[in-house]
Parts: sequence; structure tokens; C-alpha cells
Amino acid sequence: MDTQGGKTTGASGATDTTGTLDEALERLHASGPERNGWLSNHAPMAVEALVRRGQAPTVHRWLDYYRAKLEDMPDLNTPVTYGNWREALGDPSRIADWTAYFARETVDRPWREVLAEWWPRLAPGIAAGATHPVIRVGHAVRTLLTTEETAPRIAELAHGLGYWAARHQLLPSIQTLDPAPNAAAALAGVPAIPVQGGGIRARFGQLSAFPLWGEAPDPDTARARLTELVAAATHRYATHGHGEPTMLVHAATAPNAVLRTLPALPRQLWAPSLSAAWAASAAVTAAYTPAEPTAYAPATASAEEIFERAAAHGDDHTIKFADTALDVGDATALAAAVRSIELNPPAL
Repeated sequence: MDTQGGKTTGASGATDTTGTLDEALERLHASGPERNGWLSNHAPMAVEALVRRGQAPTVHRWLDYYRAKLEDMPDLNTPVTYGNWREALGDPSRIADWTAYFARETVDRPWREVLAEWWPRLAPGIAAGATHPVIRVGHAVRTLLTTEETAPRIAELAHGLGYWAARHQLLPSIQTLDPAPNAAAALAGVPAIPVQGGGIRARFGQLSAFPLWGEAPDPDTARARLTELVAAATHRYATHGHGEPTMLVHAATAPNAVLRTLPALPRQLWAPSLSAAWAASAAVTAAYTPAEPTAYAPATASAEEIFERAAAHGDDHTIKFADTALDVGDATALAAAVRSIELNPPAL
């Protein structure tokens, strides 16, 4: 990916000069981050990926399709303040309060400063909302790091942080198993939960043990291992994605959201960020592990063609996973992106 003159450049080399991303975000910010109780609103993440990858002309048509899934932002309850934020953390009835809080914070202070203050508070709850809040934050930060810092793009970060704070969720206490030599072996060594059924919160409640992995002695090692984890989880989808084609994308997209955010964070936060990302990826892997892997075919199309197929397919998870696969960029990752197109039902 690249940027030119503050305009987002997609994988195809096309540059969005239309203001599509800001238009889409402004269109979406009247909506809440959830629907039907607690299902996530994926639209802000999907449209960022579409614009990033040269598919800006498809965004408003895609939003027209997705509009029926949107719900209004919930009503305000009680303002979140420096004095009461701890009691409001993890309270989904305060989604609008948290969003308003971060909107104020990112107007009054530089967004990087707000992010650095709140990241270590939120990262332990990375499982929040089935990892969608951290993924939304990762898309927002990527845009802010590589394009012009417009008001809608800063507001999108506030929405992502507010969603994360309201849905903040700690994982259960996890036993440490023997060390794994690399990320792929660590994911392969994650024990499947006993009952592969029910919603993700019930599944996370069954988590018991992960291999020892995800520690780093310095920030640069942490970044290298996080990059390795994203690649390993993306590759694993090619052989294991059939276990639950929608949910297993998060084993890769959640750690990639953390990786995208690292450059905006103080370096002392990189190692604990790796630990949080590993916990998220391992948790999703354990919750949706199929009984057996399956074979996959090599990808024969280019990265740009595969993402164009994902955009035409229209499923939000498929779009976001293909976006992560293109970040990884190797042949296995592209084959995994094709698998996600094949496995997930088309939306358009």
C-alpha cells in the first residue's frame, strides 16, 4: 500500500480523489457500532479497506446494501469523565457515552496522545465485541497514519475507542503450556475448547490453556513476532477456515489491527501489544478449531484481482480478511483470501 499527497492509494495503484472515505464515514457516524443486540457494525472497517485497495467507486453501492443492517447510535446515558471511567468500562449501555467522551478527547488533544493513554487500559480487553473494536481502531489508525487527518477520520477513531471501552472484556485465566518455537506452531498447539457450539462469549468462557508464545525482549522483536503471527494466522485460514469461515478471519484480522497501530504507539507498549494480540488470535483459534485441516488450491490471480473479487463478493468479513491477506502478500496468504471468498456466502 502507499499514499500520494495525502490521498489513499489502493493495491491497484488507484488514488481516491473523490472524498469517498470521508463521505462514507460521515454517513456512518449517526449509526451505532452494533445491531440486533450485540452484532457488530462492520461498515466503517469494510469501507476503509475498499478505499485503501482501490475500490472507492464501489463504496456507496456497498453502503446502500449494508444500510438495512445499521441501527441508530444509542441514546446518551451518563457522561464518562476522568472520575468515573473505571465504573463505565465494559458497560455496553454506555456506548454513546464512551463515544462522546473520545470525541471530546480527540478534539481537545492530539489523537496519538489519546491513543497512547488509552491503549494500555483497553488492550487487556481485546476480546471485546468478538475483537471487532480493536479491528475498527486498527483501520482508523491506519488511515490517520497514512493520509490526511480529516475530522471524519479522527471521529472514526473516537467511535472505535468508544466501542472498545464499552465492550471491554477480559479473557478467563489461561494456563500456560510448553513453549512453541514460532507462531504457526503456537496456533497449531492451541487446544480446541471442549464444546464447539454457541456464541463466541460462551466459547471464550471455555478457554483454558495456550502455548507459551508472544513474549518479546524488546520492541523491535515484538513487532517482528507480531508480523509473524499475522502471517501464520492468515496462512492457517487456508487449511482451517472451514471450521467457521466468518469467525476464524478474526484470528488474523485482530492481530493485524494491533500491528497497524504499533507505529502510532510509544515503543514501550509494543511488547504488551504483542501479548494481547496473541491472546486474541489464540482465543479465536481455540473457539473455532475444525476437527481436521483441508487442502487448498494455490491462488492463480493477482493480489489486485483477488481483492476485486472480494469487493464484488461483498461480504464484510471477506473484504477485511482479503485486506489483511494482501498485507501479508505471499502466495499462501492470497490462497487464504480466495478460500474466504469461496467459504463465506456472497452478500451482493
